[in-house]
Amino acid sequence: MVTDEQAADALIAEHAAPIHGGSGEVGVLLCHGFTGTPWSLREWAEYLIGAGYRVSVPLWPGHGTTWQQLNDTTWQEWYAAAETALRELRQQCDTVFVGGLSMGGGMALRLAERQGSDIRGLVLVNPAIALSDKRLLVLPVLSRFVPSLAAISGDIAKPGADEYGYRRTPLKALLQQTRMWLDIRSNLDRVDQPILMFRSEQDHVVDPTSARLIQEGVSSAEVTERVLTRSYHVATMDYEAEDIFAESAEFFGRHSARAAEAEDA
Repeated sequence: MVTDEQAADALIAEHAAPIHGGSGEVGVLLCHGFTGTPWSLREWAEYLIGAGYRVSVPLWPGHGTTWQQLNDTTWQEWYAAAETALRELRQQCDTVFVGGLSMGGGMALRLAERQGSDIRGLVLVNPAIALSDKRLLVLPVLSRFVPSLAAISGDIAKPGADEYGYRRTPLKALLQQTRMWLDIRSNLDRVDQPILMFRSEQDHVVDPTSARLIQEGVSSAEVTERVLTRSYHVATMDYEAEDIFAESAEFFGRHSARAAEAEDA
């Protein structure tokens, strides 16, 4: 007999496929969030492909399977998958941008820290690089004895939308994410690319701490914050998703044109 958890895992796996499409000269790497899958970015990817961009949305190790498998992975493995996807996109495109949702926003920042001029700009949607929740202080000990806790999944205001993420938060993996956050925060000053950041006023997963730290820590001359008033955490599937899609496409187009002008000068 199939349990409810097994049925949920099977449904997640059905919606976990990486996304690759488009044939444009400008590439966009989109990074999904912790316990999520590329499904949460599917409509964004389709919009950008329709706008003429080449788009890649990889699946991170341990995601799209079971939360138990995610507990057996490290943040370095997730980041290595992002680097591989970026390298493959760079082989196909002269100009590359990176976008990310939640932990994927943090992943985008770390790529910018490490890859420098290979990335022309970032679009961050409710990026996560910190939480002010003091319970994280006990996570190193708690994760040794408690495998998982109930997750805040599907934080979407729009009825009927489902991101197909894990229904439980694996604590060893969450500890890995916090360690990645420390690494990202310690190198924020390396980020000098233009940034377009979307932040939901009502986000039940990530508090405003991350957005503040990003704005204060990066060296970028251009950091634009857009506040979303009708969307929750998974804003790429929420009421203002079309605004994110259209404004990001305009951002990519504007900065890819500047990159081309600089090369011709």
